Amino acid sequence: MKVLLDSHRCQGHARCAAFAPETFVFDDDGFSRVREGMEDVKPENAPGVRKACANCPELAISIIED
Repeated sequence: MKVLLDSHRCQGHARCAAFAPETFVFDDDGFSRVREGMEDVKPENAPGVRKACANCPELAISIIED
């Protein structure tokens, strides 16, 4: 699975980093982004990424299943 984050929709609520800190980080302005090289989600990180996607109030995160 792959994870995408629409940086234009992100409002910096930080829920994604709470659920999947290995996948999401914040830029200097406090908005989330996918860590470099983590777009392809490892199986052990998938549950957290799914929770992050489901809990993003701005619907900025999307998942593409393989």
